[in-house]
Amino acid sequence: MAWAPEKVEGSAAARTEGEAEPDAHLVPPAVRAESGAALRDAPGLTALETLRLLESGPRGLTEAQAEERLLRYGENTLPERRPAGRPWRFVHSLRDPFTTVLLCLALVSAAVASWGTACVIAVLVVVSAVLRTSGEYRAERSTAALRELIATTATVQRRAPSGGAAREIPVDQLVPGDVIRLGPGDLAPADLRLLRASGLTVRQAVLTGESAPVAKYPVDAREGSATGTYDGPGLFERPELCFQGSSVASGSATAVVLATGAETLFGGTYGRPGGRGAGPGAPGTRGVSGPRKAPRRPRESAFDRSVNGISWTLIRFMLLTPPLVLMANAALRGRGLETLPFAVAVAVGLTPEMLPVIVTTALARGAALLARGGEVIVKRLPALHDLGAIDVLCTDKTGTLTQDRPVLDCSLAPDGRPAPEPLHWAAVNSLWTLQLAELPTPDALDEAILEAAEDDFDELLAYEGVAALPFDPVRRTSCAVIRTDAATVGGPGPRLGVHTLVVKGAPEDVLERCAGVREDGRDTDLDEAARARLARVVADRTADGLRLLAVAVAERPARPGRAYTPADERGLTLVGFVGLRDALAPTAAAACAGLARRGVAVKVLTGDHPGPVTHVCRELGLDTGPGAVLTADRIDGLTDGELARLASRTTAFARCTPEHKARIVGALRAGDGTARTAAGRKAVDRTGADHAAADRTGAPPRTVGFLGDGVNDLPALHACDVGIAPRDAVHVTREAADVVLASKDLNAIDGAIVAGRRSTANIATYLRITLSSNLGNVIAMLGAGLLLPFLPMLPAQVLVQNLCFDAVQLAFAFDRPGPAALRRPAVLRPADLLRYITGFGLLNAAADLATFGVLVLAVHGSGHPGGQDAFHAGWFTENLLTQALVMYLLRAGRHSAEGRAPGPIRGAVCALAVIGLLLPPSPLGPLLGMSALPPLYYGLLAAVLVLYGAGLAWAKRRYDGRVAAEPRP
Repeated sequence: MAWAPEKVEGSAAARTEGEAEPDAHLVPPAVRAESGAALRDAPGLTALETLRLLESGPRGLTEAQAEERLLRYGENTLPERRPAGRPWRFVHSLRDPFTTVLLCLALVSAAVASWGTACVIAVLVVVSAVLRTSGEYRAERSTAALRELIATTATVQRRAPSGGAAREIPVDQLVPGDVIRLGPGDLAPADLRLLRASGLTVRQAVLTGESAPVAKYPVDAREGSATGTYDGPGLFERPELCFQGSSVASGSATAVVLATGAETLFGGTYGRPGGRGAGPGAPGTRGVSGPRKAPRRPRESAFDRSVNGISWTLIRFMLLTPPLVLMANAALRGRGLETLPFAVAVAVGLTPEMLPVIVTTALARGAALLARGGEVIVKRLPALHDLGAIDVLCTDKTGTLTQDRPVLDCSLAPDGRPAPEPLHWAAVNSLWTLQLAELPTPDALDEAILEAAEDDFDELLAYEGVAALPFDPVRRTSCAVIRTDAATVGGPGPRLGVHTLVVKGAPEDVLERCAGVREDGRDTDLDEAARARLARVVADRTADGLRLLAVAVAERPARPGRAYTPADERGLTLVGFVGLRDALAPTAAAACAGLARRGVAVKVLTGDHPGPVTHVCRELGLDTGPGAVLTADRIDGLTDGELARLASRTTAFARCTPEHKARIVGALRAGDGTARTAAGRKAVDRTGADHAAADRTGAPPRTVGFLGDGVNDLPALHACDVGIAPRDAVHVTREAADVVLASKDLNAIDGAIVAGRRSTANIATYLRITLSSNLGNVIAMLGAGLLLPFLPMLPAQVLVQNLCFDAVQLAFAFDRPGPAALRRPAVLRPADLLRYITGFGLLNAAADLATFGVLVLAVHGSGHPGGQDAFHAGWFTENLLTQALVMYLLRAGRHSAEGRAPGPIRGAVCALAVIGLLLPPSPLGPLLGMSALPPLYYGLLAAVLVLYGAGLAWAKRRYDGRVAAEPRP
């Protein structure tokens, strides 16, 4: 809760029932009855009532009061998330199901005295955990360097016997009741109630997503009904309140601190878990509460879903294999528990022991390459996989797709046609307002207008400025008074002894002050019909996303010594309008096109108005057809399923609260086939299947990324698969994100997506090749074990073979997949993987069984004296050679983009082949129970390998063709 009345000693809310309440009439009933109500939400309080409730005054607190409150409420800092230590990260990295199964297999191996297998598995698990811990710890240190305070100092006014004075103090020393001063560029250091303000406008984009500055001013009249209920606008629309995280765009103010630290709206949002809970500014929000720590992600990511699905598929195979081996050998060969080590070795042979190491190494390498370029920091290694799997990227508009600064779009005559005169007079107003009003910082709109009129700057300087009335957020106009002898464009120029007033501002406010209109160089009266026509022009242009300013002029007799006031802004003649829009980020359009080519749909979720959103989407080439841009209030009455279908065909949602953003992201993630892009639906239509049939196939959930930088983006960051924040985002948003960008550049996201797809492609290649080869070997060993009077391979031989294969497979983590792997989202789908390994595994088993026949012919048929040792050696050699062939052909293929296997894979294949050929006849062979093979065997084995290679190449071509024909998501 925010700073509550019951905490103020001596206040009306703190008194006992028997005590008098001399000021009770000043406090609305709702505040007196609800002692825990947030003061900032108290209905109907005037500035004086607020000061009394805070036991403060216009001159602020005394030093003694400030010190006492600092001890009572603590420093004005947000709760920092304590980074996890290395031991905790190490233990946490062992929690995935597959690592658990490997550890269980190691324990079983140790129980049957297969110490070599147990040690190898344990070493692999520890290496994987260490790699993952180190990578995430380095990322945490990198992001720690990005953390910074919201503001460093604040100008506070404290009472003293000598009268007191304003001075700078650290923001962490502010307490409720302090009176502070704000100026242009200042950040609001706490939640504030305005006491006085002059031309104050505030940027709230980090809180609401709205790009335009919002006018703020004190409100002294009571609001709400007599019962004390608040019926006014939302918190962020209340003109007398400023919230921590907002910044002053123009003007100055004096304000009283309402809440500090974790009790601010900013701090409360930081502590509230994400999801569908209310967010700041959401309807019905009355304060924010929640655990005061960094929220944890409560849902499975795409990486979690993929790894868990694959792990449990393998777990079923591994748990089924040992009992089958034991039962088959007991039934057909009369062997008992002596085959248990072999059964465990077979289960280990089916297990991709290197999976944790390959996954961690591939992700850590990709994250390190991104961090080395300085553009992207991956804080959570699995997030790199999620980046590669993204097929929907949701982003805010302000500062991401746009530069958060206006640029001139058009200069229009009153009838809506292009004309230079409105820009000319608007530039005159901007120039002399900036020159004469002595504003602390230039107004962004004035700078945009002057930049557009730069070519006519000499003509603007021909005028002589007399006076200026700067923009006032209440009257919403600015005025410059000039004098010159020069003729001007488009109409009669100012004359000697005459001052010309040039007024610029909001169309409705300027038109209210106009009595005439200038069209085609002639001034005519402004009647009701003309006003209606002008209103239509304004409505059409603002609906198109422009921020329109009306420009009007009037001549007055020169009056030396007499100041101009807002009352002189009357009887004006409208000369036209200037339209401004948000400047697009330089790389936004190209980045959106690049993401679309990679199968990533860009969706805009913003708190801004629909008009600017539509304009930005059109400029970026995003879909702006009927229904493509909607206001978020459309979703309030929808179920999650209805929202998923609506979100799939909607490009942008405007006027989003944090709750809306989180709901939209959650609906996109959970879309079970209903949330498809238009391109994907067209591709399905081309196959002749209807949407219902496509949905019944069980399309996987979508992988959604969200890019945000403000507090209002926190719930959506927690609801998505991978949260992304720029370096200059508010620090709580950076902490909640999985990925931090050096700048708000979608091209950086495109590069991160490519890195994620490369890492995921390498992991998928490892799984396909290893599991299909292992499955074939297991099937062949089971068949041979039932047909032979002896074990086809000894447990030690199985272990050495797995060690060799595991060692060379580390090359997959350093592979560079071809362009085809980068064209679509990379997701590890258990069902697709199972189909792949079944087909190629059976092909591998056929090659192994053919080798069994070759061994029978070459060893037993020729009377070779080696017997079992020669059989074991022959199968050991064949297994390693076929695995090398699988690595080469299934990774690179005959028609790969590179035309040859990449360096790491080529070296690994050669090493595996050399080991398979040289180990059995070497001095180590007899120690492992193997002997030299006859030359006939190598000739027959070469024939088997040629046939097997041809079968692999044919099967891979068919598989690649089927994948290429599948519709892109």
